[in-house]
Amino acid sequence: MKVIKVKYAIWAQDMDRALAFYESLFGGKITLRTDVWSEIEVCGATIGIHADGEGKRTWTGLSFQLDDLREGIEKLKSCGGELTREPVDTKEDPLHLAMCVDPEGNEFMMTQKRTG
Repeated sequence: MKVIKVKYAIWAQDMDRALAFYESLFGGKITLRTDVWSEIEVCGATIGIHADGEGKRTWTGLSFQLDDLREGIEKLKSCGGELTREPVDTKEDPLHLAMCVDPEGNEFMMTQKRTG
């Protein structure tokens, strides 16, 4: 047996909106598109999106590490996503984690490597 690909699956009520969100926010590349199942590749990882989602808030476990979290937060908002918890930026704990939700209700994290 040989593993061909690892996929992480999330749900969507609106497939086009979900694909557009991950394509716009993270520069994802759509590799498969059907009405029921689609796949988008982000930084070498495959996110499978299953139709018939209910739009309920759901924790996914997805985390995207960015080089500039502040820029990511602004882009998240412009792409239709939301912050579920504002990140904290203090001298003791520099900005490094943003809790987010996509337009389909899928919760995820955006992070930035801590310096120091």
